[in-house]
Amino acid sequence: RGGGGTVLNDVWNDASAVGSVFGMPEVQGIVHSLVGEDPLYDHHAVHIVRPQNEVGQIWHADAIIDLRMHFDIQFFYFSHDTPREMGGTMILPGSHYRRVCETDIARYQNFLSQLPIACEAGTLFVVHHGMWHCAQPNLTDQTRYMFKLRLNPTVRQCKLWNTDDIDTAPIHGILGRNHRWYGNDVRLEIVNRIKQWRFLIGDESFDVGYWLSRLENTPENAQEAA
Repeated sequence: RGGGGTVLNDVWNDASAVGSVFGMPEVQGIVHSLVGEDPLYDHHAVHIVRPQNEVGQIWHADAIIDLRMHFDIQFFYFSHDTPREMGGTMILPGSHYRRVCETDIARYQNFLSQLPIACEAGTLFVVHHGMWHCAQPNLTDQTRYMFKLRLNPTVRQCKLWNTDDIDTAPIHGILGRNHRWYGNDVRLEIVNRIKQWRFLIGDESFDVGYWLSRLENTPENAQEAA
């Protein structure tokens, strides 16, 4: 198996367990829509939470401070039923624009709107590489397994998905959504989302209301004398 930077299609064959999951048309659709048809394998890991482990993992992001608009994706695959008490991964929606260095956020315990992954066997989650997350305590008598895979893009991430409904989809409402943990910083998050959406659609004029346009108003022309 190749190391980081290997074309994903060269890492696992279709007959392998991993290859059969990530070769599914639905999963291929996710991959192609976010990182292109020939992404690079970054790394994978099997994350385990032992039975009767009452201590959860610290909050962290799988990245150093990364200011790129380009992004990797991470898959979290749960091969068995993972009820809440088994310690599914906790994620914090909307946290990927808070660029942090790995465990800078370890001192935090709980957030409003945090989302525990409690799911059935075969569930696959996909997140931005900067998403804050942490494994949860496992209060059962069984080991909790989770397979993680990170992929890198090889093409410009611009309109890689089906955009047939892009003019009718409720984009402005989605970009203006307030995850409760933002508090008064929601305006900053809306601007970050606008910047990301511009990158994804290749339109530097897109805005929600006047949020980003006002920040770009930097006139250089001199005042004419009366």
